[in-house]
Amino acid sequence: MSQITLQSLSQEVAALREHLAALAEKLAQLETAAAAAPSHAVEVPAEEPPAAEEEFSEETLAAVSAAIAAYLGKRPRIRAIRLVSSPTWAQQGRVSIQASHRISPQHHEHRVR
Repeated sequence: MSQITLQSLSQEVAALREHLAALAEKLAQLETAAAAAPSHAVEVPAEEPPAAEEEFSEETLAAVSAAIAAYLGKRPRIRAIRLVSSPTWAQQGRVSIQASHRISPQHHEHRVR
């Protein structure tokens, strides 16, 4: 382990000051370039058009209806069905799968003879 001296600490502080000065200079250059750039040069991401509604087959509607009836215990009245893509669904699926893996730690007794 090396010992910290006042001289080594002063050198580190000086190196950090030089690095900060270089970063401040670079930031000033970038701000100047951004201010000089015409406003029409900035790209704004276009909004995605709404997804076209898909038609579901009679078999799909019957399967969804049967699944809901089995879950609720009564026949549902389905008004609308839409596909939802969300990273939350995938995350919850992974959590469920990981939680189902019951890994029990193996305890080994070490006996001294």
